[in-house]
Amino acid sequence: MTKTVIVTGSSSGIGRDIARAFVARGDNVVVNGRDADKLAEVAAELGALAQVATFAGDIGSPATGSALVQAAVERFGGVDVLVNNAGIFGAKPFVDVTEADLDSYLGGNLKGTYFTTQAVVRQLQRQARGGSIVNIGTVLVNHALAGLPASAALISKGGVHALTTSLAAELAADRIRVNAVAPGIIRTPLFGDGDETASGRLALLNRIGEVSETTAAVLYLADAEFTTGHIFPVDGGFISGRAA
Repeated sequence: MTKTVIVTGSSSGIGRDIARAFVARGDNVVVNGRDADKLAEVAAELGALAQVATFAGDIGSPATGSALVQAAVERFGGVDVLVNNAGIFGAKPFVDVTEADLDSYLGGNLKGTYFTTQAVVRQLQRQARGGSIVNIGTVLVNHALAGLPASAALISKGGVHALTTSLAAELAADRIRVNAVAPGIIRTPLFGDGDETASGRLALLNRIGEVSETTAAVLYLADAEFTTGHIFPVDGGFISGRAA
């Protein structure tokens, strides 16, 4: 059955590949990002224009979540899946974090996920046929690195993990499943020119991950009818051990 999927932060990296995969299997996708020109590039790259709608907006604003739902309903008749991928990440020593820094992470990562999900859940409850929400977190919430001071980013992502398990319980009666993918170190524009060899050694599989591998986990959770409240690590064994 064809599904309608909203993917936030889908103009690059993990989100872009997630959107590609849903379109490739025949689903309808609403892609989102802050840059309208980049979204137009994504839509052109995806190719199946009848299956793709775009909406440019910052998910840190609750109005964006409502607009994404409206775009999905007007174009495709409803919503089945939400992938909360949009977010920011960066390292900064704890004592140097400013109020503006903290507000930025909490707004973009946690508040954005919260209110976008709220808008989608209202629509899913109106439709009364269930649905799936997949959040993107990080394994660093549970296994931090001494050389990567990122407390501000990680508390916001920790909130996303907590939201995942809380909503899984609250929304189960509506047949709305809520899960999260927690990536390890993945080759994305955010990784940039990082040391791939050194980063790879942090995982049992002795390499960094590819966006296609996070996408595979998202597709599974979007469809897994008996899975909810799960935080799914895609980390090459980063939280389990070390390659050497």
